[in-house]
Amino acid sequence: MESITLHPSDANKRLLVVFPHPDDESFGPGGTLAKYAREGVAVHYVCATRGEVGLAPPHLLKPFEHLPEDQRLGALRERELRCAGEKLKLAELHFLGYRDSGMAGSSDNRDARAFVNADADEVTGRLVRLIRALRPQVLLTFDPYGGYGHPDHIFAHHRTHDAFLAAGNPTRYPDAGEPHQAQKLYWTAFSQTWIKWFVRIMPLLGRDPSRFGRNKDIDLRKIAAFSYLYPVTTKIDVWKYYPVKRAASACHVSQVGPAAEFERFPGWLLRRILGYERFTCVEPTPNGRRTIERDLFDGVVL
Repeated sequence: MESITLHPSDANKRLLVVFPHPDDESFGPGGTLAKYAREGVAVHYVCATRGEVGLAPPHLLKPFEHLPEDQRLGALRERELRCAGEKLKLAELHFLGYRDSGMAGSSDNRDARAFVNADADEVTGRLVRLIRALRPQVLLTFDPYGGYGHPDHIFAHHRTHDAFLAAGNPTRYPDAGEPHQAQKLYWTAFSQTWIKWFVRIMPLLGRDPSRFGRNKDIDLRKIAAFSYLYPVTTKIDVWKYYPVKRAASACHVSQVGPAAEFERFPGWLLRRILGYERFTCVEPTPNGRRTIERDLFDGVVL
C-alpha cells in the first residue's frame, strides 16, 4: 500500500472515500469532496487500482516509455489523480496496488492481478487497517451496482461495507490496529427523477439509453432500476464547487467524464442536474425517515 500526502491535516472531521479507479473521485462526488475539504474536513481517498486498463493517445504515454508497457497507462492515470487531488484539496491518496479489472467479460477480468480476483479477506483487512489508522467518522463508496455495473466498483462496494463493520469489531483483524467504528456509511446515488427523464427522452433524440457515455458502456435503464432499490437519503448542494469539480475532472485528460454529455445544456438546466450530488445513507439505517439530509456529517459526534 502506498500513501501520498497532498494536504496534511489534523482536522477533527475525517471522510474516507473508497473507489477503485483514478477519476472515480472527480467524475463522481467531486463537488462533495471539494466542499468538505474546503470546510476543513480531512478527505482521504483510497484508490484500489491505478486504472491500468483502457486506451490513451500515444503522446500522453510518451513520458512513461521507460516503464514496462503494461505499467504506462497506470503511471499516467496516477499522475492525473495527483493533479485532481490537488484541485480537490484531498488530504491523502492511498493506493492499494491492485490492477484494473476492466469491464465484465473482458480478458482483463481473468488477470490474476485484477482487483476482482484479489482475496476478499485480504482487501477487507487492508481497508480495516486504514480505517483504524485514520479513524474517519464517515465512509463513502459505490452502491451495490457499482454506479453502472463495473466489476471493480461492485467489488469495492462489498469490501468497503465489510470493512466498515469489521473495523469496530475487536475480534476481526486483531492485528490491524485499535478498533474504530465509523459512525456513518454512504453509497453514491442517482436522482430517480433525472434518470427516468433521460431514459424517456433519449430515444426521442435518436439516442440509446442503454449505451450512454464515451464508451457506450453505461446502461441508464439498469441504473434507473437500481435507483428505485436504493433511494436518495442525502442531497448536497455543490454548485458553488462545480468549477473545482470541472478542474479536477480536467486533470484526467486520458478520460472523458459523464458530465461532458451535459455541457451543451443551458445553465439553468445544468444547475439542476449537476448542482447537487446525491447519496444513500445505509449506516445508520434511515428507519423510514423521510427528511432529506443536507450534510454527510449530520448527527456525527466528534
